[in-house]
Amino acid sequence: MRHIIEGELGIIAMKGCEETAQKICGFLRNWREPAHQGRLIPSNCPRFGSGEAKGTIQQTVRGKDIFILTDVFNHGITYQMYGQQVPMSPDDHFQDLKRIISALGGKAHRITVIMPMLYEGRQHKRTGRESLDCAMALQELENMKVSNIVTFDAHDARVQNAIPLSGFDNLQPTYQMLKALLRCYPDLSLQPDCTMIVSPDEGGMQRCMYYASVIGLELGTFYKQRNYSVVVDGKNPIVAHRFLGADVKGKDVIIVDDMISSGESILDVAQSLKGMGARRIFIFATFGLFCNGLEEFDRLYSQQVFTKIFTTNLIYRTPELKQREWYCEVELSKYLAYVIDALNRDCTLSEIFNPYAKIKNLLEAHAQQLAQNQ
Repeated sequence: MRHIIEGELGIIAMKGCEETAQKICGFLRNWREPAHQGRLIPSNCPRFGSGEAKGTIQQTVRGKDIFILTDVFNHGITYQMYGQQVPMSPDDHFQDLKRIISALGGKAHRITVIMPMLYEGRQHKRTGRESLDCAMALQELENMKVSNIVTFDAHDARVQNAIPLSGFDNLQPTYQMLKALLRCYPDLSLQPDCTMIVSPDEGGMQRCMYYASVIGLELGTFYKQRNYSVVVDGKNPIVAHRFLGADVKGKDVIIVDDMISSGESILDVAQSLKGMGARRIFIFATFGLFCNGLEEFDRLYSQQVFTKIFTTNLIYRTPELKQREWYCEVELSKYLAYVIDALNRDCTLSEIFNPYAKIKNLLEAHAQQLAQNQ
């Protein structure tokens, strides 16, 4: 069955997303007929000296199927306010996103927002008298006639319940992470007696269960013991990590999490595993924020506490991070191009959501290569 493209494809790259958008357009040019390749639509959000701004679109969008790519965590973008250079915050980026949607003026056939790391995703539930920022942001986009929101590895995907009548696609980079790992370490044996999957906390068990089940590995987790009597930097501090799982001595360990913020928690987990006799420690994190800098990572890497950290290129990475020996960037531009192509054609995303067959083929090819080398 041939899927009909109802609206001409148009891609809008918010500030900081231009490089990824160019790569996506390159893939679409290779896959599609010239009439349906789509194009980048130029836009801008100029700012006044007071920090106020407006959104502008430089060409017509009438009848187009618009995909807006935004990275609300790109602090590498700055602007002038009262003569000072100010880095853009997630709030600034989200406001610019709404400005561009407003500038579309209701003329687009359909609007899809691709926001790899969900704005306010960690403020997804209410505990006491506090705001529900993520739910409010999603409802704002729904009220602005956004048809679909595409995100990756949401901190808690149940936040989509705030917009039950709108599209919300939560994707996982599982296949791409494993592919990058095996490319870097072709000697890695993915057998239960050699390698283990570990979740740094109970909240990340679901994604780790998928890894462990598909690969066929043992699964362990850490329980975060917190001090609930105090709040530091908006959260209850962690007192200790308690491990639940099989013996990790002599095994390679893959720690899987959705993000690295300060890195304090993930590094504590790595040190605990190393103290228990783990061999090599690999860290998978969909998003690497590294809010407190890279010095502690450098120090523990020099002590061989961990071997490699893998994060995607879905959000901003500093030039300093890219130069680190312990860092590996996982490319997701082609994956995003597949998503945009499928949504524009109104095709199913089932294969994109569940890469089980691709992972199995990858593991079989790796096992054969490992056997040949031995």
